[in-house]
Amino acid sequence: MTQSPPRDARPAPAPYTYPPAPRSGPVEILHGQPVADPYRWLEDPRDPATAEWCVAQDLLYAEEEARWPAREALFARMTALLAAGGSRPPVARGEREFHTRREPGRELAALAVREADRTRILLDPLDADPSGTTVVDAWEPSWEGDLVAVQLSSGGTEHSVLRVLDAATGETVDGPVDRVRRSPVAWLPGGRAFYYVRRLPSGHKAAGAGPCRRVYLHQLGTPADEDVEIFGAGRSDTQYYTVSTAPDGRLLVVGASEGTSPHTDLWTADLTRTGPARPDLRRLQHATDGHTAVRPRPGAGPLLLRTTAGAPRGRIAAVPRDAANPRHSDPRHWRTLVAEQPGTVLQDFAILDGPALDRPLLAVVRTRHAVGELTLHDARTGVRTGAVPLPGRGTITSLTARQEPGHELWFAYTDHTTPTLVLHYDAVAGHLSPWPGSSPEAAPVEGVHVTHEVVHSSDGTEVRMFVMSPTGHPDIPRPAVLTGYGGFGASMTPGFTPQAMPWVRAGGVYAVACVRGGGEEGEEWHRAGRREHKSNTFDDFDAAADHLLRNRWAAPGRLGVLGSSNGGLLAAAALTRRPETYGAVVCAAPLLDMVRYELSGMGASWRDEYGSAADPAQFAHLLSYSPYHQVREGAPYPAVLLAVFDGDTRVDPAHARKMCAALQWAGTGHAPVVLRTERGVGHGARASSRSARLYADVMAFFAHHLGLQLPGDG
Repeated sequence: MTQSPPRDARPAPAPYTYPPAPRSGPVEILHGQPVADPYRWLEDPRDPATAEWCVAQDLLYAEEEARWPAREALFARMTALLAAGGSRPPVARGEREFHTRREPGRELAALAVREADRTRILLDPLDADPSGTTVVDAWEPSWEGDLVAVQLSSGGTEHSVLRVLDAATGETVDGPVDRVRRSPVAWLPGGRAFYYVRRLPSGHKAAGAGPCRRVYLHQLGTPADEDVEIFGAGRSDTQYYTVSTAPDGRLLVVGASEGTSPHTDLWTADLTRTGPARPDLRRLQHATDGHTAVRPRPGAGPLLLRTTAGAPRGRIAAVPRDAANPRHSDPRHWRTLVAEQPGTVLQDFAILDGPALDRPLLAVVRTRHAVGELTLHDARTGVRTGAVPLPGRGTITSLTARQEPGHELWFAYTDHTTPTLVLHYDAVAGHLSPWPGSSPEAAPVEGVHVTHEVVHSSDGTEVRMFVMSPTGHPDIPRPAVLTGYGGFGASMTPGFTPQAMPWVRAGGVYAVACVRGGGEEGEEWHRAGRREHKSNTFDDFDAAADHLLRNRWAAPGRLGVLGSSNGGLLAAAALTRRPETYGAVVCAAPLLDMVRYELSGMGASWRDEYGSAADPAQFAHLLSYSPYHQVREGAPYPAVLLAVFDGDTRVDPAHARKMCAALQWAGTGHAPVVLRTERGVGHGARASSRSARLYADVMAFFAHHLGLQLPGDG
């Protein structure tokens, strides 16, 4: 594809007339300070005034998108980039390998089974719902591989319904079980029962906020309302639970965390002592500063854990199973098997202990400044024995191995220009190869070069940034898009970025900043950008923008910002802090009213990340950066696109509605502020054509307002 030079100027500004939006909301006194909320009436989507305003915004958006001549060409290109399909690494159970795959040209991923070197589709959500609004949220096969628990949701709500399917026929043999949301499912041997997490009915909400959850034991063939409650009574209504078992049915592990807190409490039980319905749960970790996950294995050997307790960058520890010994519940007394390594972050590990190996191994995944590494270690001593070479500087996810003794390892690999590959590693032969059950391999996109930059934030902190460009160096200032996330310890690791490919090949720059609040440099990096330290996240992002401009990656006035969810908060903070810096801003499913974020969606579970407006000090921090409250009349705001999804149960679309009204009121009218509302989808998985359209619309908006001529943009 031939690269087109950037245009000499952005489109000439034109005045915009917006739908009327009365500033009729209250001014409340919170902790002694007046706080205005002029558009609170837009929080209620059922209010006729809100509905009328939304219809008018839909018309305004349609008028705006009609000005983007590259939109349909971009949609065709995005469709082609996503058409190749893709697979996820298999979960091996007995003679079957379960995995999700999206066949080339298909809209949604289906659940598939590979056995005897043949692959068949077990469940395709399009068969049940040709409209494409039903998706597979989660699934878990029984230890024997003859059954699989599947969770599906519709309309983007992520309110899943669980059913159990026969792995041979695909027939439903149990369920439905409602009030689950991507619940962990922990099977017992024999496939007659499993543990899972379910919400209480809405009428049983506790006084805090959010639905109460419980861990239950479900017996196949019995109604879900007769399930035995195992854990959760008397605990906070914003607690999240995990549950797992070992294949031999001896070990049960229950985890609890408060919302999205990085603190984990753990309990274990030996089910051979009491039976599955009355587990004697004993504390393994409690009130400890750190997140811990257990890899259950059969037998009576030590438990292997991945933990940040005493190691912010992660370590692997071995703990005796004798929970009666109080020393074993203290992370300070856990034996470190693979120690924390400076400059890297431990992500995952798997156990390889088949009889064909000279010694049992640990396969360990780390990231180094967000780039993945895979090493091998002696499972008895932790000593490194080797490394597995990867196709490039990318990301490893979904590490799986057999639960019974084995020497095979599966994982997914991707980088910025490479669609996800499913790879298979044979530890006996030392051979890495594509897994034969995956979808056809898609080649990396050519003409896009990736550099790994170091940015210095305002306090001198080094921040990493990936820059995708046509040449690999800042030859001329170009229209550029900067994105980031900076929250919940989530890392912006390299991953296939379809929206960036046509942008860069046409002559633009696309950059990804790894700012504080994420997990790119470990738990300390996360905590340096949360709660009262949130300003560090925004300072890092400002520094990344300045780096692009100062080093001539980006052309002045042609730098755009893109963010989704918590990243939408980041993009909106950049907009309200320095509106003159940017030529266009896109916020998708964004958090924007940080004074009231706890009252809608899943906001109550995010208090550990952001703080609570009920606390005076935390309220002051929230208000100081809340984008909705930082909108200033007459400020030189650039073009803004706010994208929301009406089925979103995580972030309420009201955030974007209120912000849209505020920006339309405040701006000068020379750059549009528009609201894109998509119906029948939510925060998570969606049909590939829906993704292609969203990517196309976003990048066409940027191209129009940042002055990049894309193919098809005459």
